[in-house]
Amino acid sequence: MKVNNEVIDWLLEDCDPSIKYLTITDLLGESADSPGAKKVRSKIARSSRVSALLSGQSPDGGFGCHPYTKWMGAQWRLASLVEMGIPMGNRRAVKAANTVLDWLTGPAHKRNIRLINGRIRRCASQEGNALALCARLGMANNPRVKYLAESLISWQWPDGGWNCDKEKDAHHSSFHESVIPMWGLIEYHRATGRDESLAAAKRTAEFVLRHRLFRSEKTGETINPAWLELHWPHYWHYDILQGLRVLSLIPKALNDPRACEAIDIIGHKQLPDGRWKADGYYWKMPNARGLYMDPVDWWRKKPNKMLTLNTLRVLKAARRIGF
Repeated sequence: MKVNNEVIDWLLEDCDPSIKYLTITDLLGESADSPGAKKVRSKIARSSRVSALLSGQSPDGGFGCHPYTKWMGAQWRLASLVEMGIPMGNRRAVKAANTVLDWLTGPAHKRNIRLINGRIRRCASQEGNALALCARLGMANNPRVKYLAESLISWQWPDGGWNCDKEKDAHHSSFHESVIPMWGLIEYHRATGRDESLAAAKRTAEFVLRHRLFRSEKTGETINPAWLELHWPHYWHYDILQGLRVLSLIPKALNDPRACEAIDIIGHKQLPDGRWKADGYYWKMPNARGLYMDPVDWWRKKPNKMLTLNTLRVLKAARRIGF
């Protein structure tokens, strides 16, 4: 597959410093410490999308709602902020992250952690997202962040994932609840070097690869057709691009032949002009009514820069393209 120079120019537009910075460093291979990369990154915190994600922040660090409110709560805003490359230690992001930690390590939340038939039943994507964003914000040494990492490792099911299913005979992990914790554990390992975190993430990677990212182990059929669609942001929802992107953070994971079919599928979704766009949406436009409003318009019904960037990141990690 060839990369269209016009697509790279589009990703390098000055109006999107987050995308430009990530393209320079992740695709074109420029050091994050280079003067050019530092100059671009210095603009991220003041960019329009980052400003929108931080808009309406209260003095306590929250956004006037529960951290998990979809999609206006601190959990979701921070997940997008981290993906957009907000600088480590950003004061406002760290303040928001503390509200997420208050929630996930508080007594009310802990009371909902259920042990049933020898397995912890948790929506582990909550802890997984928080672990990833805190690690990326430079908070990995916070005792509450360490608690999240240790909890995920101790809660991991024998097949390598996690599940919130409270049926006592449930024994198969959920993709929705497993891929995000894998991301969190990878980011925690990157921040701390702790081997047990990476080992747990690799167990999840094996779970994902055994299913070829979207197929039943028993029948070989597609588990859920929606997993073959592209979304941004995915929030907690699983799709194969999200799975491939997280796997790409483990060296050589995408060299595994069991990933090939999923890589082919996302490659074939490329538009004639060389870009990618979302197949569906979990969010409403800013200023919409009700739940699921996002503070940002993520290129609705247009070629999507984050999807294009992430697909190219995966294809590069899989050695399907070079720069």
